[in-house]
Amino acid sequence: MQLFKGFLDQSKQLNQTPAKLVRHLPLHAQTSQYKTILLGLKIPNLPAPLHYLNFISVIGRPNASIFCQEKTQAGIDQNNKATVMSSSSLHMVGQFSSYEIDRECNFQAGSFHFLDRESFSGNFPDFQLQRVDGELSFDLKIKTAGAMCYFNKLRMGLAEYWSQLSECSGELNYKGRHYAIQQLGSLEFARIMKFPFLPIAFYSSQIINLSGQRQLIVMQTRDKLNRVLQSRAYLKDLKKNQAWMCDENVTFHIHRLYPAVKTPNFKKMYLPREFEWNIQAEGIRIHIQAKSRGDFKFGLGAGFAGSFSYLVKINDQLEEGEGGYCEYIDCRPLNWQEKNKAEKLLDELGDSSPIFLKK
Repeated sequence: MQLFKGFLDQSKQLNQTPAKLVRHLPLHAQTSQYKTILLGLKIPNLPAPLHYLNFISVIGRPNASIFCQEKTQAGIDQNNKATVMSSSSLHMVGQFSSYEIDRECNFQAGSFHFLDRESFSGNFPDFQLQRVDGELSFDLKIKTAGAMCYFNKLRMGLAEYWSQLSECSGELNYKGRHYAIQQLGSLEFARIMKFPFLPIAFYSSQIINLSGQRQLIVMQTRDKLNRVLQSRAYLKDLKKNQAWMCDENVTFHIHRLYPAVKTPNFKKMYLPREFEWNIQAEGIRIHIQAKSRGDFKFGLGAGFAGSFSYLVKINDQLEEGEGGYCEYIDCRPLNWQEKNKAEKLLDELGDSSPIFLKK
């Protein structure tokens, strides 16, 4: 895994040297080279009762358990499937849709259409996202505002996953009730070549909008043996048009869980009820204490998305809110929460790195 984190993945070096970040970001549908595309918009910290809004589309499907939403059927081309999740904290039953690309989607340069239900169109820096549905509809304008970062960027163009701070505005309609949207969001795009298998079995990410037009993103991935692949924090600043990243001393702890739930593909998963993050770097210390609202909805790959209340302390500055946004997928063979203390300790020792001292 160190090869994946150190040699293959160039995202750390790029995030630490903003001058080398690509200014002409890719944003396209499937190509002969990239069979899997992810396009998403996540907006946290919306007023109650919304709390958050997300739009997550996966076009094609990589070979990874965290993306498997149902049992794979023989003879079906997974690269011809597209899925869309769109939800808020409100009670919903229609947040997830699945499409056959060749019959039900129309993808062109600067235009993604999923039937006549969801559409994303435009070019940098201005985009429009629309959804027409009897339960949840919206019409949003998205203005990308710099402060971009890479979550991953593998060598040889194998894969990349970027996020850009965006100003989002428009209207949302839920069962006839109208809400105005005016908030910072995270526009995200990923493209992936065909891999034999991606080792990710656990993924968690949270987004919080802070005062001063800032956005905080924390995320962690692990493999099926519970080894940390990546644990990072990103602090974006709209006014300064910059993003700060930390991937050392970034820890994630879950203190309380909801009872196990069965996903639509008959997998058991424990969802976080209370959790915290601790980030320590030179000149900055961040602590996040969070409590889930219990509004998790299925459709984020093989997992869920929802919202949480939080206390965030950055150095001596304290902020609290009700609209943090959470994504959570756990496909490890034995859920980490079922292990006893001795087993957890052995796993933590397995994550440690040897230190050589020269006398």
